[in-house]
Amino acid sequence: MEGTARAPAAGTVLNALATGTGSAFAIAEYTTATVTLADHQKVTGEITGSPDADARLIERCVELVTAEYGAGEGGTVRTESEVPMASGLKSSSAAANATVLATLSALGKEDAVSRADAARIGVTAARDVGVTITGAFDDASASMLGGVTVTENTTDELLHREERDWAVLVWTPPEQSFSADADVEACKQIAPMADFVAELAQKGDFERAMTVNGLAFCAALGFDSQPMIEVMATVDGVSLSGTGPSFTAVGEKSALESVRTRWDDRPGMTMLTTTQTAGASILE
Repeated sequence: MEGTARAPAAGTVLNALATGTGSAFAIAEYTTATVTLADHQKVTGEITGSPDADARLIERCVELVTAEYGAGEGGTVRTESEVPMASGLKSSSAAANATVLATLSALGKEDAVSRADAARIGVTAARDVGVTITGAFDDASASMLGGVTVTENTTDELLHREERDWAVLVWTPPEQSFSADADVEACKQIAPMADFVAELAQKGDFERAMTVNGLAFCAALGFDSQPMIEVMATVDGVSLSGTGPSFTAVGEKSALESVRTRWDDRPGMTMLTTTQTAGASILE
């Protein structure tokens, strides 16, 4: 009873910490999960390359799926990722989505649940183990469904989804930033700006929405907005991703290649990739 699945990372259009409404877009960098199930075993998880990392999220995903669609089987789950952890690129949502689909595959229940509801299982697991404040259905839905999604995270409702064909540039500084540690009260102070960003996103004006979001949340969370300002005239949209520390920019590939030369001068790593519209998938 084994299954393997992968799910894409994502970048932020609107951080949901201010109002509960969020928006995110999938990018073509992946987390893969392999689940092996067996009777009468507890679930144990492993994150490849990070032996000391907290595996409770992926373990809880397996537990929830087997409790609902199996017979409470245990076993092992192992993830490996192209996405750095705690970087604002939705690595937790991607890991949860991949694990949920891999577990369904191992049970032979791939079609037992819609993809949106499969994402909601991962969101429930994230809430159960305390790795998210909002539930992150915006991040989970973008990763699971692909494209750009707008969601109401307080009710796990999908409000809007579109597809965009963007090149995507990511700059990830060396430090980590865990979303569960974010200053929620500071974020709530910018709720009027978040409402404006949500209006833009619902109209499909994602590029302007993410730029306004980035400026507002850099201020609320104490990040330097200079990485945005120095490229804003060149790209279609740019934002702090999640609660940081990564920044993402979208637009034409040629424009992002010129931006990359500036971001390469900063400590950390840059990555040039694309949006992803297919979402998460079962590999075997």
